[in-house]
This record gives sequence, C-alpha cells and structure tokens, in this order.
Amino acid sequence: MTPLMSSPGNIDPVPVARPTAPRPDGKIDLVGLSKAEMREALTTGGLDAKGAKLRAKQIWHWIYNRGATDFSLMTDIARAQQPWLSNRFVIGRPEIVEAQVSTDGTRKWLLRTPDAQDFEMVFIPDADRGTLCVSSQIGCTLNCRFCHTGTMRLVRNLTAGEIVGQVMLARDALGEWPSTQDGRLLTNIVMMGMGEPLYNFEAVRDALKIVMDGDGLALGKRRITLSTSGVVPMMARAGEEIGVNLAVSLHAVTKEVRDEIVPLNRKYGIEELLQACADYPGANNARRITFEYVMLRDKNDSDADAHELVRLLRKYKLPAKVNLIPFNPWPGAAYDTSPPDRIKSFSNIVFEAGISAPVRTPRGRDIDAACGQLKTASDRKTRAELDRLAEEKQVALG
Repeated sequence: MTPLMSSPGNIDPVPVARPTAPRPDGKIDLVGLSKAEMREALTTGGLDAKGAKLRAKQIWHWIYNRGATDFSLMTDIARAQQPWLSNRFVIGRPEIVEAQVSTDGTRKWLLRTPDAQDFEMVFIPDADRGTLCVSSQIGCTLNCRFCHTGTMRLVRNLTAGEIVGQVMLARDALGEWPSTQDGRLLTNIVMMGMGEPLYNFEAVRDALKIVMDGDGLALGKRRITLSTSGVVPMMARAGEEIGVNLAVSLHAVTKEVRDEIVPLNRKYGIEELLQACADYPGANNARRITFEYVMLRDKNDSDADAHELVRLLRKYKLPAKVNLIPFNPWPGAAYDTSPPDRIKSFSNIVFEAGISAPVRTPRGRDIDAACGQLKTASDRKTRAELDRLAEEKQVALG
C-alpha cells in the first residue's frame, strides 16, 4: 500500500451560488426557463397574459421540438412580432471553442458561456446507445485526487439554461431535429461532467425537468443518471424532486483511503453515504444504484478491498451495480492504473457475490475525454491561442 498523501483545498466546500453576469447584449435567454417562467418573461417584456401564454407555448415547441434558434423561423408567429421577440430575447447555445473527435468516435466539446467561462461536455457513442456526459459547474470544489477536474478552482455554477444548452448543442451536432423518439443517436444523459451536480441542485433539477418533459426534450428519467461524490444531505431530495438514476463515486471501501482520494468522505463517511443510498427513493432491483470505482494500482484494488466492497453492499442490502473504471492518466497525476489482471480478479470477486461488476472500457483517452480527465483546455492553451485556432478553422471551412 502506497503512503497516504495530504489533499489540497477545502474538505467541506460551501456550495454558495456564484453570480452569473448578464448577457452582454442585455437579452434574456429563453433556454432553461420553465413554461411559467417563459410566460412571465414574455409578460414582463410587454405581452398581455393571453398573448404571453399562446406565444410561450409556440416558442417552447419551436425550441425543444424543432431546435429553432431564430424567431424568424417560427412560422406560426406573426412576422411583425418576430423582430419584437428578437430585440428582447435569445434562444441560446454555448459557444463552441473547440470540437474534437477521438479515434473511438467519442466527441468532446470545449464550450464558452456568454461571460467568457469555459467548460466541457462529452458524447460517447455505442452500438445500442449514445450517452451525453453533461457538466453542472465550471470547475469543481471537491478536489478528488484522481480527477483532473478536481485540480481546477470552482469558477461558478452553470445555469439551468447552460445545462439544457449542452443537450441542445449535442442535438444540433448530431442532426437530431426535429425531435423524435425513434432512431435517436443521443439516448442517454449522465450528469458526470465537470462539477458536483448536488452542489448546483436547483439548476440541475430545473434543467432535467425540461429534458424529461414530454413536451420538452422528452428523455425518460430511466435514461438519465445523476452522479454524486456523496453529498448526503441532498441525496434524498434528488430522489424526490428529480427521480433519475443515481450513481455514487465510491472509489474506496476504507475511511483511510477514501478520505485521501475523495476528501468529501471526511464530512460524509462511507457508512453514512451507503445508508443514504439505501434510503434513496425508488431504488430497487429494477433501478439499481451504480457505484463508480476507479481502479488505482496498490491503492484500492486488492482482493481484500473487493471482499470489503461486497460486505458493505450486502450490509446495506443495496441493489447495486459496480462500474470498475481503469484509472485514466493525466499529466501530474499521483496514481497509476491497476494492471488488467488485478482488475479482473477484483471484478470476479464482486461478480461471484452476485453483484454486477463490469469493467468500463476507457473511451476518448486520446482527446482527454475519459472519466476523470475533463479539464477545460483554456487551462492548457491561452484564450488568444484558442481564438487563433477558431479563426484558422473558419478560414479552412471557407
């Protein structure tokens, strides 16, 4: 066992709301507003209540079913009123700073907000599904030792519109408008990108309500997974108010090791976390809780660790699936990936106990899009360099 290391940063990050600067153009972005909020925005802009209700219903359909970003395309809205809408409102998308495609088909986007903050999202295509990995914060406060995002400071929370906007942008890129239930490439969403979703609860909840709305993006709650590092006080509320699948970043089975690699464990320990999982609304054998477990050489990958994991899951009678994740290296990381035979042995022990323990195939490693590798490229390239690359790409496209 390698020696324990001190962990940088706070172990009890305060999830305070960081202010979001208004859009430079002063317009209100309609993406991410609830139906009631959209009606209110139109009323505040000058429409009467009846007109606002009608227009909100029409605009909602164009935004979430047709993918429209321009009021002039909304053919059932009077042409004379379209400029009035354009002068006051916008149907936003995050700005694409850089788009990369891995050799395995994984896509990663570096995105920029209107207040010039950068974050990333990833799309992972498989034969039977396509999963979008969505970010909830710009940066992160949790300082998980194996995670590249954890080396960033928290800049601010993403808004509901910026969270929904990631899904909209992926639909744009995949050519999935108008929205249909059949033949979708984007079938699943995981809140596993940058940040801790439960430290941005309201925005994540409001965004996912739009994603799940039958009149909205219409993805069922069973196709959405929210991942947390273990913010215990918010877990029950997430089950009640959002109701999607739960994934928990466990990564260790002893206090000593989890305190090191997931510092939040010093506030909400393993036993408290697993009890919150047992109490999670809707958890059953049909809707198992997924436990994410990154495999770190000589740190958390022994047969004894595997047996202890089984003991803990049985103790709390948890309907569980364990995703074993080979560590994805990044520059300066303090850990190594567990050898394949060690991962296989660990997996076999858990499987033989009747608990599913698949080994996740790393995806997008060559573009730093794999689990734990997300860190905005703006940390590695200057804004000037990124702007130059964007200009060169535009010139190349003609």
